[in-house]
Amino acid sequence: MKKDIIYVTLISSAVFAGCQSKSNSANGSDSLANDTTVKTYTADLALPAPDEKAAKNKFSKVIGWPENKMPVAPEGFTVTRFASGIKSPRNTYIAPNGDVLVALSNSERSAAESVAGAVTGKSKSEVPGKSSNTILLYRDADKDGKAETVTTFLNGLNQPYGMLIIGDKFYVANTDGLLQYPYKSGDTKITGNGKKILSLPAGGYNNHWTRNLLTNADRTKIYITVGSGSNVGENGMENEKRRANILEVNPDGTGERIYASGLRNPVGIDWAPGTNMLWTAVNERDGLGDELVPDYITSVKQGAFYGWPFSYYGQNEDPRMKGKNPDLVKKAIVPDVPVGSHTASLGLAFYKGNKFPLKYQGGAFIGQHGSWNRSALSGYKVAFVPFKNGKPIGKPEDFLTGFIADADKGDVYGRPVGVTLTPDGALLVADDVSGIIWKVATK
Repeated sequence: MKKDIIYVTLISSAVFAGCQSKSNSANGSDSLANDTTVKTYTADLALPAPDEKAAKNKFSKVIGWPENKMPVAPEGFTVTRFASGIKSPRNTYIAPNGDVLVALSNSERSAAESVAGAVTGKSKSEVPGKSSNTILLYRDADKDGKAETVTTFLNGLNQPYGMLIIGDKFYVANTDGLLQYPYKSGDTKITGNGKKILSLPAGGYNNHWTRNLLTNADRTKIYITVGSGSNVGENGMENEKRRANILEVNPDGTGERIYASGLRNPVGIDWAPGTNMLWTAVNERDGLGDELVPDYITSVKQGAFYGWPFSYYGQNEDPRMKGKNPDLVKKAIVPDVPVGSHTASLGLAFYKGNKFPLKYQGGAFIGQHGSWNRSALSGYKVAFVPFKNGKPIGKPEDFLTGFIADADKGDVYGRPVGVTLTPDGALLVADDVSGIIWKVATK
């Protein structure tokens, strides 16, 4: 089979500042801490020729976590249940005072559809029924790492995902718009009236209904992720307006502009530590075979175009869109780091604490929800990419695994989505289909 070779060079700093200082490692040593230089990492990505007839499906079935079982982290870490027994915790957000906000939302597949899928072996392992459309608040008042109280912070929403606090305002991104509410530090419940300050195109292809939020350092802009309404533009590009983009607006919802485009389903967004560079995790397209198209994380350049739907991974033209926009194809940027095809990479968080071993500090954690359009299960884990000085310096590696119970049968215990760093330097992992939020910390 013909192979198209793409050479992806990940530029890194040549010198490790302070790398000879004592490692804050959980196991007492760090390979990175023992080196005084970091070599440039080059990923040679061999992509097969696209083949629409080679597309395969492997549906998973969630069987739930046994009481005495949990995901597996590297040596030196502990994994505990921060919260459980809640319906579809999809994303988490840490308020300035340390409160943990949890968005409960799902794609609203009917219970009948889910049961039918389980019977036929074609379950996509989604949470059935109507979305909870609620945000919970968990408070750890004594700072012992465990929440003593949980309250309903806000309800009556419409598939909420992204959350944000700027000053005395709380923002939540529903699937169909950005809402703003009055807020003051310490509030355990939103009591004031909110308002929609920006409408957004609702829903989307498959699970592209999530809208994430992020602000910049001086809190003068809000960034909103909006996924595509189709796999590869099959519904017409007139239905893709303001989609497959990261939008930028003012805190009052005005001044909208497209920050970057051609991003099929950008969900996780974060700033690389020590930089003003935005990064995102992107869930790529289906239907071209097991190894196409790789999901990725990438730096997001203002005004840049990343290919969707006309090309993939740079200027590789999608055969289903052949000849439809050659000028845009020529402008398509190759993303920075491939993280596996059909992994459903959705969550993204840079580690900005100092409790994890040195190799993890400044690096990126990626929640891979797991996809269904591949002949074998793919994703279903939290991956990690090492960074230094805001640049990737190594290939993706497994961090939190054990979500797959039986790969042959397609049985999985859960599916990780949102990943969030806590004030005490731990990592929260939202496992939506099992109703659990996992907390990963050092021993």
